[in-house]
Amino acid sequence: MSNELIINSTQDGERIALLQDKRLIEYHFDRNDTAYSVGDIFLGTVKKVMPGLNAAFIDIGYQKDAFLHYGDLGENYPSLTKWVKGVQSQKIPVGPLKTFQFDGTLDKVGKIDNTLKKGQQMLVQIVKEPISTKGPRLSTDISMAGRYLVLVPFSNTISVSKKIVSKSERERLKRLIASIKPDNFGVIIRTVAEGREVAELDRDMQNMVEKWDKLFQTLRTAKPNDKVLGELGRTSSMLRDMLNESFDAITVDAAPMYEEMRSYLQQIAPDKLGLLKLHTGKVKVFESLGIEKQLKTLFGKTVTVPGGGYLVIEHTEALHVIDVNSGNKSNQEGDQEATALHVNLAAAREVARQLRLRDMGGIIVVDFIDMKSAESRKKVEDAVRDIMKHDKARFTILPITKFGLLQITRQRVRPVENIVTGEVCPTCGGTGKISASILVTDEIENSIEDLLITQNQSGITLNVHPFLHAYYTKGLVSRQMKWYLKYYKWVKVMKDTSLGLTDYRIEDEQGEEIELHSAAAAMSRLQDREIEIID
Repeated sequence: MSNELIINSTQDGERIALLQDKRLIEYHFDRNDTAYSVGDIFLGTVKKVMPGLNAAFIDIGYQKDAFLHYGDLGENYPSLTKWVKGVQSQKIPVGPLKTFQFDGTLDKVGKIDNTLKKGQQMLVQIVKEPISTKGPRLSTDISMAGRYLVLVPFSNTISVSKKIVSKSERERLKRLIASIKPDNFGVIIRTVAEGREVAELDRDMQNMVEKWDKLFQTLRTAKPNDKVLGELGRTSSMLRDMLNESFDAITVDAAPMYEEMRSYLQQIAPDKLGLLKLHTGKVKVFESLGIEKQLKTLFGKTVTVPGGGYLVIEHTEALHVIDVNSGNKSNQEGDQEATALHVNLAAAREVARQLRLRDMGGIIVVDFIDMKSAESRKKVEDAVRDIMKHDKARFTILPITKFGLLQITRQRVRPVENIVTGEVCPTCGGTGKISASILVTDEIENSIEDLLITQNQSGITLNVHPFLHAYYTKGLVSRQMKWYLKYYKWVKVMKDTSLGLTDYRIEDEQGEEIELHSAAAAMSRLQDREIEIID
């Protein structure tokens, strides 16, 4: 089984696709304007204490106050508060906790109003990003994740992932970590640490200790709502958490991102540097690998199931609902139970894929086709469990009811990924009023002439729908060649299936989109230019 990570850089951020045997199984959009990501640490201010909820609302600069429940304070909260006050008052001059005296533990069944006061400043970490109308969810149980280890300050506990089942390996890892961990820091050993040598673990540990020192230095002069320590971007964090021996390639299409990824890989996995590739082809990376087409087919309301049937996916505020339909498959087999089982098994695989692909969380209800046999229902349920065991998010699956309903709860830490697959009518722009579609070629011609002559641009790239691409590039003497003969400047024409039939985009030599004037304005300037020549 091959795994490929593909990263497409855009003006708004990075589009990240994880392919398994060329099939898209995960998609993320790491936006440039996302300032509140899981793992970010802020110096927050208590705005409201809510005894009825046993929680508080914390101001970290987001438009909605963040939510902090008493249970998320963590047992080391008194020590954290003491340390933060000491750092900000300059009484604690160094970052290491070797000489720091702990301040007891927090009562697990205490009250929020006896612990927090309005206006109090505190160090908090985002554990769930803003979703819908809700602000971020916070914790004061601070931790710093590395590739193999998670560093937990104000603790001396060493714990090992439950997925490492070998007793001897668990003991080996505990001994190694005990010999290299700094004093007054706890460590959680991640699953990927299994079989790793002490040099690799120590390098990961040192990276996290450096993070802690950076947090200490920033906190000394931090003001309320400041971000004290930022988590890695979505791209780097995916590399950190997922990079393993099964990876075949990591492909990026922008030189700056390539250098950033190369530097990060040099730190965490120098042996994987050979997997990193820079895409330099004429066709965009998502186009060349067929990802753009998969996105269009997989993120709609209706999703086809391989082998027959289809899913209808609906999102509500409270839950996600997935309806399984047999389609034409019901006409092809005589045994109704066999048909239902066959379609449901195929749908179970696609449902598990869709949960991971769209990062759907909370409550998910799947309405499978009714099956009379308890054995058939168990087979479908087991199929969902078997595929979801590779899911990084925590989940719970309840048995299928006699009505064919399967209930799943899945960890939700980020908003669900949603891609609009429906396109506005390219002819009317959604207005219902139609103009001649042939006008798009005139508009493109005017824009090209305006850029090449009036603005003296060169090295421009025209991105168009594949139909228009053929219109401009095919033929004995293509229109693209005619432009060259007319302007003595070459215009690259690129296919982009994400564009509507009459949409187009023009980029400069650096790949930045050029803000185009309207066709009417461009035509007006050209007419003015002709009048000047006549005069």
